[in-house]
Amino acid sequence: MKPIDLRSDTVTKPTPAMRAAMATAEVGDDVYGDDPTVNALQERIAAMLGFEAALFVPSGTMSNLCALMSHCARGDEYIVGQMAHTYRWEGGGAAVLGSIQPQPLAQQPDGSIPLAEIEAAIKPDDVHYARSRLLALENTWGGQVLPLPYIESATALARRRGLAMHLDGARLFNAAVATAQAAGGDARSHARTIAGHFDSVSVCFSKGLGAPVGSALCGSQDFIARAHRWRKMAGGGMRQAGVLAAAALHALDHHVDRLDEDHAHARALAEGLQDLPGVTVLPPQSNIVFVDLAPPKAAGAVERLRAAGVLCSGSVRLRLVTHLDVSAADIQRAIAVLRATL
Repeated sequence: MKPIDLRSDTVTKPTPAMRAAMATAEVGDDVYGDDPTVNALQERIAAMLGFEAALFVPSGTMSNLCALMSHCARGDEYIVGQMAHTYRWEGGGAAVLGSIQPQPLAQQPDGSIPLAEIEAAIKPDDVHYARSRLLALENTWGGQVLPLPYIESATALARRRGLAMHLDGARLFNAAVATAQAAGGDARSHARTIAGHFDSVSVCFSKGLGAPVGSALCGSQDFIARAHRWRKMAGGGMRQAGVLAAAALHALDHHVDRLDEDHAHARALAEGLQDLPGVTVLPPQSNIVFVDLAPPKAAGAVERLRAAGVLCSGSVRLRLVTHLDVSAADIQRAIAVLRATL
């Protein structure tokens, strides 16, 4: 049987309708700025999130790198979570390529960084210290939705202390859909509300939204002009990129509201793994389920699950991610395999 791939929501394949949109996309040369589909995508995502401009880039890593290098100069510092993607899983690009010092701080279980610790980490204006310029947050973080009151308080602190704000919103629309599920309203309006607290936002099209490639960086006109220069320097200028932008536009039209299906599948998966000895399941808020295993169960668990037809990542803590290529029937089969294997 076909394996059930729960390693990440990056493993999705373009749907037939998305492939059709890509095949018929009007294209130009985006390095010259004349690819109409890329331009339409940039205008669409900027307007959707409430920004003046946006920049289409190949990956979330490049989007975050361009943001950090546009906010910070050589010798500056950004404050970030110890387990944030921009700090831990993006190759140290800000430090290596941007000469930007990261100041990582421990995060709380919901992904927040205690405000008092942020304030204490902001350096005085002294030649002995790097210049604190930016606070970078992430939403969702490990599938957890960063609480809006916390974002508001962190923004107020940053503004008071002269810091800019960047959001790694790779799964921003998952956060928005989860917020809409809890509080009501439209997911797109929640995404705009969250984004409105930041000077720049990076959002991925290639995760839960199901596009094959691409992210967007949003900000002011001046900020995006700086980021455009960094994108070129980093090798991110693409030519007939409208073929890819068409997939992202299709995703914005058709794959935002359906994210609640992925969240429901994650909840069903978590519920189906309850009461297993030596297994602790963390209740999911969006589309990521973490399963903590007692050491005797952890040894070789990922390999045994793979052999049984369920792909996941981790070791002592398993990470299971739902997405548009995983059906309700797949979830029930995955539960049976996980229960039998664990």
